[in-house]
Amino acid sequence: MGRNTRKRRTPLANKAIAASAALALGGGGLIWANFYASAHESNNQSWGGNQTKAATAQVATISCPDVGQKLTNVPNQARGEVAGELSNLDRQITDAYQRLATTRDAQARDTSFVQNSILQPLQDRRKAILDRIRLEITRVGGTAPGDLDTLATCTAQNANQTTGGQQQNGGQQQGGQQQGGQQQGGQQQGGQQQGGQQQGGQQQGNNGQQQNNGGQAGNGPAAADFVDITKVQANVQAKPRKSRNASTGTFTTRCGVNANKNHNTDNVIVAPGVTNGAHHLHDYVGNQKVNAFSSNNTFLQGGTSCQNRNDLSSYYWPVVRVQDGSQDFDQNADGGGKEGNVGKILVPAQAQIKYVGSPTSKVVAMPQFLRIITGDAKTTTNGLANANAHWSCTGFENKVQLTTQYPICPQGSKVVRTFAFQSCWDGQNVDSANHRTHVAFADANGNCQNGFKAIPQLTMRLVYNITPPTVQNGQVKNAYAVDGFPEQLHKPATDHDDFISVTTGGLANKIANCVNRGQNCA
Repeated sequence: MGRNTRKRRTPLANKAIAASAALALGGGGLIWANFYASAHESNNQSWGGNQTKAATAQVATISCPDVGQKLTNVPNQARGEVAGELSNLDRQITDAYQRLATTRDAQARDTSFVQNSILQPLQDRRKAILDRIRLEITRVGGTAPGDLDTLATCTAQNANQTTGGQQQNGGQQQGGQQQGGQQQGGQQQGGQQQGGQQQGGQQQGNNGQQQNNGGQAGNGPAAADFVDITKVQANVQAKPRKSRNASTGTFTTRCGVNANKNHNTDNVIVAPGVTNGAHHLHDYVGNQKVNAFSSNNTFLQGGTSCQNRNDLSSYYWPVVRVQDGSQDFDQNADGGGKEGNVGKILVPAQAQIKYVGSPTSKVVAMPQFLRIITGDAKTTTNGLANANAHWSCTGFENKVQLTTQYPICPQGSKVVRTFAFQSCWDGQNVDSANHRTHVAFADANGNCQNGFKAIPQLTMRLVYNITPPTVQNGQVKNAYAVDGFPEQLHKPATDHDDFISVTTGGLANKIANCVNRGQNCA
């Protein structure tokens, strides 16, 4: 995928701090920094570093257009190079964040400092990379978007000027039926979309320090990101009615819970060839040899944690951590504590991976090496258009599914995150330039549109033993949160999941046949 060329051109790519991740398509983001009036603060650049309390505080942001979302027609020959350049765009955002976080005194003295010393240089650097992206696309006969240059400009905002995208689209989620009465891709009810809107205001971090955005590292989650699930109105909608041609079977593959701690912060789908391309830690089950430099041949040789040895597919998701003041093995590592992902990593108590059918048609087998990303790791930047997070508690899954808040579960109930992947395939491509357009969700009636074909729908259900956090006086203690980009503030809506289909021994056909015949296989 052009890896060697990219490495020569961008020697720092292997330690890019803000490459595209899981669903965060490259080159866009919100940059958050705490500005304190005090002139005697620590300038520790690491996340969670000591900061002197100040009488007043302000949260500032820099919002950059998400370039990767715009690139829907990149020719295959240029995708490797373009992916590397998108990673460089994201790294520039992180560099700008570091400058914001370490120049507070200068900003207090000079109101034009951010524009002249941060925004304008950032725009110039982004424009140079956008020019290279255009060149890579046209070099192989493609056509770059005509408005590419307009994506160079980033803007500074304060907490009163942005809601981080969480109120966009009325809270509507992507479609996709979930088994067991889970969310059917409808809308969340009324007031539950307000979780996580309050970016400003003083929050008390779990380490006892004043933090604007809450959380142990000062970048979330905040108290408003949590809700007592017993006080949430039921919002799970009915499933589409099954037709006579429905495929009603299921196929369950047992791949464990990542008890062997197979982790990394790469993302081979979005940022191939870039170390720490995800900027947060993933749990991996299934294929055991997945990192930024893996290839299709690597997958076939990777071995598997699945009981079915023919299932070499890779199933990976960002870890969940409890922010109880503790640290984990990666507290000083990229993608971990260096990027605001702190606290104790939780291993799921259960991880159910199940393929289900279509309510309106038979399914075709998944193609080898099909890649699917569901959800969006950058909803704080991009809004909720591609959000597909579902948070609930055992005993409540058929009633309440949350996207923009984490549930506080009652005693004896466990936290559940579920995913329902896109179930319609274009019949030709195993990936697409923006990693979205080759697959789609079925419509509200369960039908695939635009000539897409129904495939077995991958569903996942992860269950966690989590001591319920407490919220008092606008502060949350012992919060839990999903790993993510530091500027995304660990919002619940940023949850996402990744999948690469790799099978041997005719397993893909067996899964489709089981589902089509109405059998429950494992």
